[in-house]
Formats: sequence, structure tokens, C-alpha cells
Amino acid sequence: MIKSVQRGLIAAAALALLPLTMPAPAHAADSLPLADAVDRLQPATESRDGYTRGAFKHWNAGDDPADGCNTRNEVLLDEAVEPPTIGPGCLLSGGRWWSYYDATWVTSPGALDIDHMVPLAEAWDSGASAWSPARREAYANDQGALASLIAVTGRSNRSKADKDPAQWLPPVAEAHCRYVAEWVGTKLRWNLTADDAELAALSEAAESCPERTVTYEPAP
Repeated sequence: MIKSVQRGLIAAAALALLPLTMPAPAHAADSLPLADAVDRLQPATESRDGYTRGAFKHWNAGDDPADGCNTRNEVLLDEAVEPPTIGPGCLLSGGRWWSYYDATWVTSPGALDIDHMVPLAEAWDSGASAWSPARREAYANDQGALASLIAVTGRSNRSKADKDPAQWLPPVAEAHCRYVAEWVGTKLRWNLTADDAELAALSEAAESCPERTVTYEPAP
């Protein structure tokens, strides 16, 4: 949830005031220019052998099981520009969201998909096939980074499907720099690899986004 992220940022600021002899946190966030972040990605050949969507359990009870909302609804609540009404069983109604992929306002929770920034199939291809089921579940429900799960229109999510940036970018050109940075940050967060075509597309995009930075924290 956003509040937990904010608490993490406050804690990071407090750590900056501690003596230099203090050890660095085990999962310190890193921030660097987009081009340098692309260079950190490990190249590898992708393989979809054995992939099934069911290998990634979602949606689970989310960051706060006591609230009765699953991960999907928690993301919707976090990203709402105008909060929806929460009914029994965490049924959401009303509210307002901004789908940045296609620069569209949405006023119905049912019209939104929760997109995995790096799709589940792409994650599988890029290293998740070797993970335990528990780690794949953690990936599929990751609320520890704001970019991991994004509320977008169903049509833009269906257009993207399981494509990487060599095959698909948001239809709104102004969203490309943000999207590529969030893609790279997600791959670095989860130590996922990238194939040659993907790396070439990311490097080309980075040249067009010289001011864009990538901040990511390795997943626990």
C-alpha cells in the first residue's frame, strides 16, 4: 500500500542521518539514469517452456489481509484519484482513476485491469520459471513497488498482453519514458533477464529519455 511505501521513504531519510559506520540496509533502494539501468540488465535467451498462468497465484489477500480486500482491490484503492465507495466484501463502486497508458479517465472499477508491469509470461521467460511457487506468488501480488502493478483500461492491457517493449509501448507517446523506466526497474527489482531484441529496444528508448531515472529496491 502507498502508506507503507511512504513509511519506507521516511525511514530511508532517517537512515541517512545515522553515522557512516552503520551498515547499509540489506535491500537499499538504488537510483540511476535510465541508460545505466538498462546496462544492468542481464542478457539471456528467453524460454516459455512449461509456462501456465496458474503458476503465479493471484490475486491473494494483499498487503493487509484484515481489510477484506484482495490485491486487485488494494491496488485500485491505492491508485484512485477519487476514492471509490467500499461495500461489503470489499465491493468497490464509483471512484476515478487515470490510465496513463492511454491517457484515459475511468470511473468504473470494473473497466480497469491491474496490469503486471512485466507480464507473468514474460517474467517466466526471464527467470521466474526457476522460482519457488511462493516467490512467484509474491511477484504476482507485489505491492512493494508502485510500478509493479498498474491500474489501466482493459483495452490497453489487452493490447499489451504479454509483449515486451520491443513489441509494444503505450499508445500515448508521452508515456513511453515512464513506461520503459518502470519496466526496467521491475526487471531489476526481481533480477529478471532480458533478451537481445528487448535490450535493443530499451537502449533506443533510453536515448530518447536522457532525463529519466530508475529507482528500484531489490525484492525481498
